[in-house]
Amino acid sequence: MRRSCARPVSRYDRRMKPELPKKLNVCLIARQFPIAGRASGFSFLRLIARGLAARGHRVTVLSSNHPSGKQEITQDGVRIFFLMEGRGARVRRDPFPDLVKSKFIDLHTSPETGPFHLVHSVDDSAFKISRHKKSYEVAIAYDVAATRLAEMFAIMGMAQETLGSLLSSGIAVGYRFLRSFYGRDRQLLKSADGVFVTSPRERLALERYYLYPDARIHTVPYGIEIGDLASSREKSEELRKTIGVPETAKVVVTITDMTEVGEVRNLLEAFEQVVIKKPNARLIVVGDGPKFKEIEYEMLLLALGSKVIFTGAVKESEIPDYIALADVFVNLSARTTGFEPSLLEAMAQKKVIIGAEGSSMGTIVEHSQDGFLIRPADVSELSNLLLDIFAGQIPNDLIGEQARQKVLSLFDPEKMVIETLTAYYAILKATGRYKLPGTVLNRLSDFLFTNG
Repeated sequence: MRRSCARPVSRYDRRMKPELPKKLNVCLIARQFPIAGRASGFSFLRLIARGLAARGHRVTVLSSNHPSGKQEITQDGVRIFFLMEGRGARVRRDPFPDLVKSKFIDLHTSPETGPFHLVHSVDDSAFKISRHKKSYEVAIAYDVAATRLAEMFAIMGMAQETLGSLLSSGIAVGYRFLRSFYGRDRQLLKSADGVFVTSPRERLALERYYLYPDARIHTVPYGIEIGDLASSREKSEELRKTIGVPETAKVVVTITDMTEVGEVRNLLEAFEQVVIKKPNARLIVVGDGPKFKEIEYEMLLLALGSKVIFTGAVKESEIPDYIALADVFVNLSARTTGFEPSLLEAMAQKKVIIGAEGSSMGTIVEHSQDGFLIRPADVSELSNLLLDIFAGQIPNDLIGEQARQKVLSLFDPEKMVIETLTAYYAILKATGRYKLPGTVLNRLSDFLFTNG
């Protein structure tokens, strides 16, 4: 009878595994990497990259564009490449994933910069790398934002409490799920050694609907960079005058990418009811996007006229100044699966905030204590809440102070870096390529191998 050789080969492989590295070589991939400012949706990346580099780990970032057109910079010990700079007319619809793969291979195989231990991709730009991760011998981690999970949350967030709305929303969610999961998300998650989420809602959705193993899901509450905010930001009188806001006006500010008309329409309809009783109120809509004309038309139908101010697209660094003008900051979008950065920014500035009831903000905001959470489709509740805030029937200062303290306590940069680093090591360990240094388990394995 032939003896199987599987056992001694397996022992030999375990014996030859390298120890888990003490200092990591990490490649961060993000189309948008924040160079400065706090209001960017990915500002947490700057904190993580800087924190890892400060601890002696090597961090390389692959991004798309630099505000000043630079192709490479080194900032806070982090080397950042901007792959879309210096290119002429695009020959492909989206060359970034190919540029990412090419640059990764160059760096990964270079004795000076490689090899990388782990690739952490915020979006799906690393997919062409992850498909060949075994040959590259690198671990792959994605943020949940790389999937289309947010699209399902957006549809559910706009549902009204009527039978017809619930049925249509359910059908839309099911269709979008099947299309996205079997179209791309399934392959992306299959190639991932770990996925980062920011809230329990995201973790539950990945495990229950995407059937992704809970052991490979890592919860890190990404926030915003607020360490330099010693107190509430002062309002810019120059900005107020520039956009034409009266000095005594009660101001509502919202930020939108104008890809969904319904989100802004509900706010406009609620604000119409507010203006009837508070003619001096103003609504500032920050942002631009493909649905601008439709949203503007909705505003004109409501005869709001000069009561609504559209700023158009603004720089990320200017967003905090617009938020500072607000008495109330509203963002009812459910399309961000994690914590909406503009709401966190407003909370850090001690603003009264109103967010979506079904969003991840519900896990950190205590309704009527440090902010308010409502159903995005409930126009009546939104208008009544705004009127109560403007009328002084709500302790605005107390709520604003508690909101700031909540953000400061939850999104400590040091804690964020430590939790991310812990997740990186767990992901590397789960790949099976490494043995833990100096552990009882490894010493026992060595003993068994030596003594048969």
